[in-house]
This record gives sequence, structure tokens and C-alpha cells, in this order.
Amino acid sequence: MKLLSFRHEGQARLGVVRGGAVVDISELRRLPSHGSLMRSLIADGAQGMQELADALATAKSPEYDLQGLELLPPIPDPERIFCLGMNFEDHSTEMGAERSEAPNLFLKLPSCLTGSGSAIVLPRGSQEVDYEGELAVVIGSRCRNVSAEAAMGHVAGYTAINDVSARDLQFRATQWTAGKICDTFAPMGPYLVTSDELPSIEQLRLVTKLNGEKVQDATLDAMIWSVGPTIAYISEILTLLPGDIIAMGTPAGVGWKRNPPRFLRSGDVIEVSIDGVGTLRNTVEASSTEGGGLPPGLAAHGTA
Repeated sequence: MKLLSFRHEGQARLGVVRGGAVVDISELRRLPSHGSLMRSLIADGAQGMQELADALATAKSPEYDLQGLELLPPIPDPERIFCLGMNFEDHSTEMGAERSEAPNLFLKLPSCLTGSGSAIVLPRGSQEVDYEGELAVVIGSRCRNVSAEAAMGHVAGYTAINDVSARDLQFRATQWTAGKICDTFAPMGPYLVTSDELPSIEQLRLVTKLNGEKVQDATLDAMIWSVGPTIAYISEILTLLPGDIIAMGTPAGVGWKRNPPRFLRSGDVIEVSIDGVGTLRNTVEASSTEGGGLPPGLAAHGTA
């Protein structure tokens, strides 16, 4: 299935993509005691998906045109967003980094999330905002100390994510955090493709385009740490939970290492496409927020 979170008439909703239409399945799900409808559906596992499929066969649910919807991040409210740095050999080379003995992990915040079609907002404190097109893995069931082989059974599905990075903030200190956690710096979507539709992802191609120009192009078999070993490694450190997101790293071609460097500017359009997963598309805007108001995109978060 292709699942998505969207907003309709001011309400966050849950949907299934069928062709160019979205079937609203919000009413087919019981209201969760905590978390979003999407996280609740994921946590119910295969049984929940089967119950949903059975209900869809007979239900008369509203349908909407996909092109006209305001999309939210597929998982609007993850507990954690784990990210891998330097997980493609060619990107490590362009960044001048040596291969590490373990995955280079860092975190983004749920407040970084925004949906496909929303804006990436440039923070006033940075002049060097960069793109990083990546595959995102969504955890479907709790796991701890899982093997690399068994780890794939804990994957709910896949989506695209852009690990937007303010390079001047990122490398001003020894820790990367400041350059990674700005509002809207984790666009994700357009939807979650369940793992049964993508039993093998190694040959999927990831392409990033900036204003229509291809700037990144790689197949996922070029990742140093593939999905199974990455989940196994993280699960040795802590318990992974349904709805947790793992961004699997970016290939070569980032703007900071182009000659001359190409940083994001207001008016740009950035697209991250992954075979079988879809295209995440975002515009870029200058910050106009005063007094702590929510920038565009961040205000779109809901409980779908």
C-alpha cells in the first residue's frame, strides 16, 4: 500500500493512494489513545494492514484528487528521527572523510518535519543551506538487539527524505546538531510505501534535482551500511519503536562540494525521487517569521 497523511478542511487525515486518488481511511481506524492514526496503524502490523484491506473492500470512503491535497509528513509524530552521515562511499570521498567502523549516527527533531509540497524555510542565521536526498526507513514494530537478517521484518515501509543541512552552522562547532535541526529541515514524503511492495530495495535509484537539474544520482546498493545492519546496530544501543524514522544517508553531489558551491536560495525547487517510492518536492523560502510563530510547513503538522 501507499499510505499518506494529509489535511482536509482543517483536519489531519489518513489515506491510501489508488491511482491518482486518495481514499480517506480515517474513519476506518479507531482513534488511538496516544500518537497519530498512522503510527497506530503501523504498530498494528500485518494484522492491522489486513483488517484495513478488508474494510476498504466494502467501505464507502471519501476520495480526493492527490494533486489537490495538502500533504503532511507520512509519519507526522515520530518518537525519533535517526540519520546516517557519510553512508555512501562517493559522498564520504567528496567530504574528505574516512570510512568509520560503525554507522555515523546523528538525530533530527520531529519539529524538522514538513510534507511534500511545503516550503523549506531558510534560517536567518545561515547562508549555506544544502540539500541531501535520502531514503527513509520507517520502523513498524518494537525491536531490541535484533539481528541484521531479522531486522527487515521490523520495517513498516519506505519514503523519501531530504536531510537539509546548514553547512555554516553544521561546521562552526565540533557537533553537527545546529546545522541539522532547523525548522522544516526534514521534508519527508510524499507517502509511505509499505515494505511488502518493495521486498528488495538495493537496485532502486535515488535522484535529486534542483530546479530541474540532476544533482544526485545513485542506486541504493551503494550504501555502505544497508538497512538490515543499520537497524541491528541501532537496536544494540536502544529500543526502536513503531514510527521511528531512519534516514539512510546521501550520495555524492551535495551543493557544498560543487564547484562553485550551490546552496539553496529562495525560489528554488528541490525534488528527491526514489524508484517505487515517489517524488518528494519542496520549494525554498526565506524566513519571515517573527516572535516564534510557526513557519510554513511546520504549521501543517497534525495527528493523521
